[in-house]
Amino acid sequence: MARKEELVRVWQRTLDYLYNQRPAFERQGAAGYKPGLDNSIALDKMYKEPHKHYRIIHIAGTNGKGSTAHMLASCLQECGYRVGLFTSPHFVDFRERIRVNGKKISRNFVIQWVNDYLKKDTPEDFNPSFFELVSTMAFDYFAWRNVNVAVIETGLGGRLDSTNIVTPEISVITNVGLEHQQFLGNTIEEIAHEKAGIIKHGKPVVVGRASDAVRDVIAEEAKRLYAEVKFAQDKPEVTGSAHIDNVLRLTTKSFGTIDCELTGDYQVENANAVLVTLNMLKRMKYRIKTDAVYRGFARITENTSLMGRWMKLGENPTIICDSAHNPPGMETIIRQLKREQYTKLHMVMGFMADKDVISMLKLLPDKALYYFTQAQTSRSMTADDLKALAEKVALKGDTYNHVNDALQAAIKAAEPKDLIYVGGSMYVLAELFAALGYGDKD
Repeated sequence: MARKEELVRVWQRTLDYLYNQRPAFERQGAAGYKPGLDNSIALDKMYKEPHKHYRIIHIAGTNGKGSTAHMLASCLQECGYRVGLFTSPHFVDFRERIRVNGKKISRNFVIQWVNDYLKKDTPEDFNPSFFELVSTMAFDYFAWRNVNVAVIETGLGGRLDSTNIVTPEISVITNVGLEHQQFLGNTIEEIAHEKAGIIKHGKPVVVGRASDAVRDVIAEEAKRLYAEVKFAQDKPEVTGSAHIDNVLRLTTKSFGTIDCELTGDYQVENANAVLVTLNMLKRMKYRIKTDAVYRGFARITENTSLMGRWMKLGENPTIICDSAHNPPGMETIIRQLKREQYTKLHMVMGFMADKDVISMLKLLPDKALYYFTQAQTSRSMTADDLKALAEKVALKGDTYNHVNDALQAAIKAAEPKDLIYVGGSMYVLAELFAALGYGDKD
């Protein structure tokens, strides 16, 4: 028992170092954002460029990059590859960010890696961010585990993101919308340029969806770098979709009928980008088999432990949560809600203060019942401030300091045929999952 307690203390000290002694955008916002690749390159050299030991698929985008990364990882895993998966942020456990064939990085590796880093002779002014350190840790872990291919999700943007030191086999840009304007630019063209920064010389890129303005930016960058570009919306792999028996049934050109266990309508677009990418990988001599792709889409959560994408938490009343956290993402959620059947709609909502909250509130239905809440982070908009802002667009409800308190209030008020939606921020979902005991415990 004493040894177990000591391991718990060591683990917590390690996390405290990563979270609190290094600037982290996820907790501190702008103060934790460090643009530029100098630190990432220095760390990469310090660890002998581990990302060069395996193939990489690099994913950027405003929305859908997490779902796309998990879909691709699941399919490649079913095709027989040892697959590394690096995503952010996590919901319950830091180790969710770094997985091999769905299994989280071990606590021992994280502890030993941080201890090793602290022993290195680094310049006094060398102060890498949380994400720079964790990206390097992921690359090093994947090399140590001898992965065949790693699916790497950018953290923020693309061009100056810590992950952008890699040269991928293929890049994927899911879509581009207005987000993080304080870092990425005030126009859709400027943000598209940042996302297009992951395109590498001579390496193909798949784009899930692009407006004319975004298309022009990406096409120009791809041309400059002699990179083949496939706009998945032009010749879509997915030709039809329907909700059947709690799955999203996709009719496709190359893979027949696929049952996707992620049932959000917006997953059609993500699945289309994934299938176009798999076809390109097949052309590049990857072992992409139709039956393996079918299994990959059917077993996404089993293979990767994906959470928080139009995820059902309960029935009678139906409880749904989703991680959409910006205006384009919220637009997809509102479209989804309109096709659902329910008597009354209850909305448990919390947002980060540095997001375009007013634009998202304007999208929400005024006839719903609202439960305004907040995540326990300094970046979060307080429930009281959220209520005041919501009242400006005629949304009314009560405030709750904790997410689970808000959910329990909604459950108490709801009838069996009502629908409760929980969302607005990944950090809201993270605290809810922790309160409800979600997440594997290994």
